[in-house]
Amino acid sequence: MTKYLVTAATGAVLLAFSAVGASAAYACNGNVCWVVKEKYTYPAESKVIVREETWKPTPDITIRESGQGRGYYKGGTWTSW
Repeated sequence: MTKYLVTAATGAVLLAFSAVGASAAYACNGNVCWVVKEKYTYPAESKVIVREETWKPTPDITIRESGQGRGYYKGGTWTSW
């Protein structure tokens, strides 16, 4: 019985660590947001705000796919930097 408890506890610890590593947040510029897995320090002129993963978008927010590489939306265009 003890062997099974140790195995279950080990599995729970591994699951907890994997959940922490899989976090994501939202980056927003105006009412356009996209999911980010890395929280970059965006250029000041981008006016991007990074919101925590617990943030919930309201109906007036547009969620878009992030573009290729590091960047942000400026209007409807993905701008790389």
